[in-house]
Amino acid sequence: MLNIRRIGFRLLLALVMLFGVHHTYADQAKVRVIVNDNVNINALSESRVRWIFSMRQTTWEDGSAIKVYVLHEQDPIHQHFCKNVLGMFPYQLERMWNKLAYSGLGEKPILVDDRQDMIDMVSQEPGAIGYVISGSLPSGMRELKISKEG
Repeated sequence: MLNIRRIGFRLLLALVMLFGVHHTYADQAKVRVIVNDNVNINALSESRVRWIFSMRQTTWEDGSAIKVYVLHEQDPIHQHFCKNVLGMFPYQLERMWNKLAYSGLGEKPILVDDRQDMIDMVSQEPGAIGYVISGSLPSGMRELKISKEG
């Protein structure tokens, strides 16, 4: 009986530590959706962001092309972005991209290696959209406000 209590206590302690670390990371890591300065939008709804990053919306309202930049699926920032901004898991997003690309109905987004590459590409490419973790943004880009739904 004492052994079961000890195992239960260790399990409870592990769960508290797991959720405590995840919660702390989520509080510290604010994901910012960024766009090139030439994009004439200041805010998007969560569903529009999801639509754009799932490669289902390919043009802005003015008809210009959207260039979507993402980090690799294993990148912690990408995982955080998918779960907390898009409301899905990275593998679900990857499946959507693969389905579009392999069916010939769309393309996959452009992969970048790290935060600096993301900033460089979004600031230089007209119509570009991407995401970063908190930090200052150089000229040539700005943060989009994401409005909550429901």
